[in-house]
Amino acid sequence: MGEFFSVACAACWAMAVILFKRSGESLPAFELNLFKNVLATALMVPTVLVFHGLALPGYSGGQWLIVLASGVIGIAVADTWYLRALNLMGASRTGVIGMLYSPFVIVLSILFLAEAMKMVQYLGFVLVLLGILLVTWSRHRQEISRRALGQGLAFAAGSVGLMAIGIVMVKPILETEPFMWTVGLRLAAGAAGMLVFVWLSRGWQRMMLHYRSPQPWVTVVTASLLGSYVSMILWLAGYKYTDASIAAVLNETAAAFIVIFAWLFLGESLTLRKLSGVALAFAGVAIIVVM
Repeated sequence: MGEFFSVACAACWAMAVILFKRSGESLPAFELNLFKNVLATALMVPTVLVFHGLALPGYSGGQWLIVLASGVIGIAVADTWYLRALNLMGASRTGVIGMLYSPFVIVLSILFLAEAMKMVQYLGFVLVLLGILLVTWSRHRQEISRRALGQGLAFAAGSVGLMAIGIVMVKPILETEPFMWTVGLRLAAGAAGMLVFVWLSRGWQRMMLHYRSPQPWVTVVTASLLGSYVSMILWLAGYKYTDASIAAVLNETAAAFIVIFAWLFLGESLTLRKLSGVALAFAGVAIIVVM
């Protein structure tokens, strides 16, 4: 089931991206991320009550610290750095650097979780990365200064590394403690971290101007539900029921799903290069899951 949840998460996130594009992305990235994280946190309250009742999770003091730190590291800080990288060097370069996520998770899982992959599964891992590279790589990029490129690479790589750290550090807790509590607390910690960042940067007025301006709220809310609430549950469920290294690779198929959904729902072109990338990515998924 872990492999199913991981691929379902990728497909759900891809559909959310399509909805974000249809909404015109009228909200800046930080405000949109904060909105969907706060919304998902609010929805996790009744979800936790349904699944676990009023009883608090039996975390030890150390586990409470790990869960909350995982949310701050993997959502608040990592998201902020990722957005900074987008501003510095654009989406194409940042997206390519984002493929470091799987290698980071695999290395950390081997070092700290004693996980291992079969040699043939490493072949699947390479095929997935090659497929994602074909899908996301573009020859046409806006030139930027060497300083901006260097800073962007540092922020992007640091962001992906923190995301990997955040999920690997919480995986043992996902396997033994109440699942929905862990999901909700990570989201709450991440949203709180972002709110603290806004307070420290004194950006309340600028942020509220965006929220008060006309927005396609139905589309934004639907995308937020898929992109944060549903995707987060599926994402962590994948890590709960399969090895972190395998879940991380399967999550990378989101880029392939985005290409297919953009063709189906947005009328975007489906080039031979994109088709080849999608085929490679799913071939890699098949090898990882079957073997």
